[in-house]
Amino acid sequence: MSADDAFKWCTDYGENDFSLMGMKGSRQIEKVSDDVIILIDKIFKNEKFVVKKKLVRLDAKKLFWSNTHLAGPNKHSQFLYQINPVGQKSKLEFIGLQVNYSKTKPTSKEIISLQRKLKNDDSTIWKRLAKKMGEEL
Repeated sequence: MSADDAFKWCTDYGENDFSLMGMKGSRQIEKVSDDVIILIDKIFKNEKFVVKKKLVRLDAKKLFWSNTHLAGPNKHSQFLYQINPVGQKSKLEFIGLQVNYSKTKPTSKEIISLQRKLKNDDSTIWKRLAKKMGEEL
């Protein structure tokens, strides 16, 4: 689909977002302004609920948005998204800057393992979302 349509679809946050991602959870959406949204996510993971509060900033002209964790287990993490046109289609570029809190310093091997896991998890979610987007658009 076009980059404009993909951006609109990806940033049209709704209460059913977790089901689209293949996850269990609920989402509260607070629109602060046309380009600022607060998301309060309650995600069921590892047999318990995790609550995350996120600040989303939208830049529709650049087809860009950021998602900064304000509260939760990865507080201060930031995720950057850019939709780029590719002919009549589009491509998502994603940068994840995740902060993990630990009482001990992880080894290089542990960091690489976590990086691979997060990359695989995020890729799986975005593949599911792309499929749903294709069905809807």
